[in-house]
Amino acid sequence: MNSKQSLWKQIKEDFTMPYTCDPAINSKVELFFNYPGVWALVSYRLAHKVYKKGWKTFGRIIMGISQIFTNIDIHPACEIGRRVFIDHGFGVVIGETAKVGNDVLIYQQVTIGGVSLERGIKRHPTVKDRVVVGGGAKILGNIIIGENSKVGANSVVIHDVPANSTAIGIPARVIQKGRDKSQLSHNKLPDINKELFEYIIKRLNILEDVFEKHDEEIVIQKDQELEKIYETFLKTIKG
Repeated sequence: MNSKQSLWKQIKEDFTMPYTCDPAINSKVELFFNYPGVWALVSYRLAHKVYKKGWKTFGRIIMGISQIFTNIDIHPACEIGRRVFIDHGFGVVIGETAKVGNDVLIYQQVTIGGVSLERGIKRHPTVKDRVVVGGGAKILGNIIIGENSKVGANSVVIHDVPANSTAIGIPARVIQKGRDKSQLSHNKLPDINKELFEYIIKRLNILEDVFEKHDEEIVIQKDQELEKIYETFLKTIKG
């Protein structure tokens, strides 16, 4: 995941990311005081370098100090690519064997974590290039999130997500395939549970009409309308 670009050039890139990804920034002073995600990544770059040279305890100490100030927990052994931006950042966790690609956008309270206690194996996810991970999302286990994909806020992902897809829910389902070039569209993600409950309620209403009114034409009309809604729901689920 990491390129051969020099450490200092990577750090310089990290410092430019708020200007690219956050319209709220107004000055360099804010960069130093209001972007813990940037400082966590800078600390990680240094810690990763020394960790790979064999000074593992020193690398862990660097990230431990960083965690106190940023409230972001990144293991120095993980691999993080270029132009990654952790927005707001508080509560973000990235595990030891995780791999994060280039141009990835991560929001607060995200966990890129493991589900195994076994040593010596890859226990954490691989998040490929240009992925957006919504606030509170949990990506767990040795799975792959494909390029250009999005993970909806508060979703729990435990299976692979194909490239150019959108995944939401608990556990997460792929609800859209095909690249969406807009970075921020979490407010447009469908509420699958809500749609399902609405379908069930409308189906019950039709059954009540059958018993009360015995008007076959009205019942058939409502049933046909409901079937269209149900077909749309199934397409959403299947992506």
